[in-house]
Amino acid sequence: MPSLVRRAALLGLTALVLYGVAPAIGEVLGAWPKVANLKPWWLAGMVLTEVLSSWFLWELQALSIGTRDMTAVATSQLAGGALGRVIPGGAATAAATQYNMLNAADVPRAAIATGLAAATVLQIAALCVLPVLALPAVIFGLTVPSTLLETAILALVVFFAMLGIGLGVARSEKTLRGVGRFAVRVSRRLPGERTLSPEFPGRLVTQRNEVFERLGDRVVWACAAAVGRWLFDLLALEFAIQAVGASPRYSLVLLAYVTAQLLAQIPLTPGGLGVVEAGLTATLALAGVSGGDAAVAVLAYRLVSYWLMLPAGLVAWIVHRRRLTVSPTT
Repeated sequence: MPSLVRRAALLGLTALVLYGVAPAIGEVLGAWPKVANLKPWWLAGMVLTEVLSSWFLWELQALSIGTRDMTAVATSQLAGGALGRVIPGGAATAAATQYNMLNAADVPRAAIATGLAAATVLQIAALCVLPVLALPAVIFGLTVPSTLLETAILALVVFFAMLGIGLGVARSEKTLRGVGRFAVRVSRRLPGERTLSPEFPGRLVTQRNEVFERLGDRVVWACAAAVGRWLFDLLALEFAIQAVGASPRYSLVLLAYVTAQLLAQIPLTPGGLGVVEAGLTATLALAGVSGGDAAVAVLAYRLVSYWLMLPAGLVAWIVHRRRLTVSPTT
């Protein structure tokens, strides 16, 4: 009974949130005719960058788990991710689904649990590096590139900057503890009762040590994969902005992207549906993109990063089931 009450409360909260962001969803969905008129090569580029983003995520998870069965990793992540996008608070369900699918593919249970946890830690760490790059973007007055060559050059700079900063912070215990203490101070100024404990900096170091111990000499490539996972997803958003002819400040686009990813983690709606659209449209408008162009760019980005993953997840589940049928585990 308590479980049913919690589920009912969660569904009620989801409905309330969707009702609150309905105007923003309507504005974004109303931009569909304009999305259909975008140049096809921009849409193709967005799909390609999302495919590469997913590939880096699979590579990160495979490295962290210690398996070479990339097909099992890919199909389980796509299927679990799709399920998490349609169920309120579905992150736990998505993780459980991937765990069960990997276990059915004969991947050791202990390796799955610790590996997925390590991959999650590295993903969050890589995402947290992005806002740091907003400062040099402000100093140099960067805007979103207007050509593919400029985009590629900037992407390489961002990639190596993220990788260098991430590895530097991770390898320096003093810096890592400093980041932890800063997070504790910030949490004390936030409303609510989620203040981080004084032991948080120490837990960061312990978690770092566990991840590094598990990955061994694979840690650099795993960190690169974590960076690539976010960088190519960011490129999809950049392509969407370029497709509408906008050229906002790059620093604000970085912050808008990080905001959208953090909103997507809030378990109020499936996959942050509605919340991400509203937040991303508003932050892009603050970055200098007109309201209409922001709605078009957000819808195009969400089509490839959210909606396209639902049929992909179904196909992945079918492939997974067929693999088990052809080669049943013992």
